[in-house]
Amino acid sequence: MSFDDHPLRYALTNELHARPFPSLTAPGQAIYLAIKEPSQAAKRDRGRDRAHLLALLDRFGAQHPKPDATHFFGDLGKFRLKWEQHTEFVTYTAFVDNGLSRPFDPAAWEVFPEDWLADIPGARITSAHLVYLPAPEDEAEIEPLIHDWFVPESLAVSRVLDDTAAIAGDFRIDSSGHLRFAIFTRPDTGQRRLGRVVQRICEIETYKTMSMLGLPRAREISGKLGQIDERLSHLVTDMTGDLSKPDETLGQLLAIASELEKLQTESAFRFGATGAYDAIVTQRVQVLREERFRGRQTFAEFMMRRFDPAMRTVKSTEARLEAMTTRAIRAGDLLRTRVDVDRSAQNQALLESMDRRSDMALRLQKTVEGLSVVAISYYAVNLVVYLIGPLAEPLGISETLLTALAVVPTVLTVWMIVRSIRKSVEK
Repeated sequence: MSFDDHPLRYALTNELHARPFPSLTAPGQAIYLAIKEPSQAAKRDRGRDRAHLLALLDRFGAQHPKPDATHFFGDLGKFRLKWEQHTEFVTYTAFVDNGLSRPFDPAAWEVFPEDWLADIPGARITSAHLVYLPAPEDEAEIEPLIHDWFVPESLAVSRVLDDTAAIAGDFRIDSSGHLRFAIFTRPDTGQRRLGRVVQRICEIETYKTMSMLGLPRAREISGKLGQIDERLSHLVTDMTGDLSKPDETLGQLLAIASELEKLQTESAFRFGATGAYDAIVTQRVQVLREERFRGRQTFAEFMMRRFDPAMRTVKSTEARLEAMTTRAIRAGDLLRTRVDVDRSAQNQALLESMDRRSDMALRLQKTVEGLSVVAISYYAVNLVVYLIGPLAEPLGISETLLTALAVVPTVLTVWMIVRSIRKSVEK
């Protein structure tokens, strides 16, 4: 065609098909492993993850994925391997198609070499052993199997995908260190449908565990929030009365606000990731379209009773942290406004005091001005007498009378000059 494609068109379209479901046939088993860095790092070292995958592929002579690939699915002979790289974790799933002499046999994990596992970049966040078997004609025969394989107290069993399969799991770590899940499939269950069930169970377990990482953080913050809330409430209560040191109180409020902002910054990613993972868990459980199996609790009910309270704790802690931050900032703004008003009143009183002092200074200045006229006039009269003294004898006037006659005009002249100078300064 004549027009050009957007440079990201094919990449965006292919992203929708980057993680296909496996095609599986019962009986078989899936060995699932999810690895995460123990630290709170938001991103993994993709180079280390790829190098570790290539080390496994080289042992079985398998082809390498593309350099920028975040997903790999290939046949390694004894098993098929699915590798997925996510933001915080990386997963390995080995699919073994064979009959099971003993379900959940720990020896099945030998598909991953022991020395290769020891060098894996990160730590195990979860691992699961899944077995998928043809469902017996009488579903009552499933009861003794799940009774032997799982802990009844936390067992969840349900029919899924329009009763084409039944799934079971207790979300507990067994003696081998793995979780167990069982899938019983109808004869007419397609290979891709079985693959979707297995992958969704792995995703439910992984995202459930990843979302639970927010719970310890929430508990840690809750203790700090209790202490901060007590301090904040005390300061806000003090604000209702007369504050002797408002500047000091404002400094304490700003310190609390800074501490809360720091907690928000440190927990923003984990709480945000917890919310995202929680939504994925809920969605993955919903798409299974569960139906009750012989009165047993479903996966959705297990999540509602065991998982949802933890998520509500995280969400309530996040909301509390945000609310307290808003309270601290609002209290600081109110106190700052109060301090500004008090300072404005002090400045107004100071200005009024300065006005009064200016008036007093002006009156004093006028008083001094009168005295200055007298003093200047005294010296001016003497100068005038010295100037016109020789005229006294020709005029037949005594020197004393001449001095008296010179006083009035001299004083008036001095007064007018001083007044003129004052007016020019005032302008």
